[in-house]
Amino acid sequence: MAASAQAAAVPLSAEQAKAVLAEVIKAFGAPENAQRMEEARDNACNDMGKMLQFLLPVATQIQQDVIKAYGFSNDGEGVLKFARLIKSYESQDPEIASMSGKLKAMFLPPMTLPPHGPGTGGVAAS
Repeated sequence: MAASAQAAAVPLSAEQAKAVLAEVIKAFGAPENAQRMEEARDNACNDMGKMLQFLLPVATQIQQDVIKAYGFSNDGEGVLKFARLIKSYESQDPEIASMSGKLKAMFLPPMTLPPHGPGTGGVAAS
């Protein structure tokens, strides 16, 4: 029956989603969370596999702590549902798109392109 209880959660409007997103971003800036993220970054040593192992769980927990008050489940699935909701509003609201990019930058490493140019046998990123 947990699924029906989650389905009963009221979907957020764009304005509500923006407010929750702002609260999530603010939570990442809280001293205790910033310290947790810094420790996870140090443990990951800029290695993508280690980022998934150390940084992503901390980032997920910080988001869960905020979004559970808005009807999202207090687990990874709740964070995914919130991310999908935000993604659905990105094309409609440039401010949400900007805030979403800012949030992602807090826990995803910057993507760097390989040193070679196009036409050198590299696979094009999509």
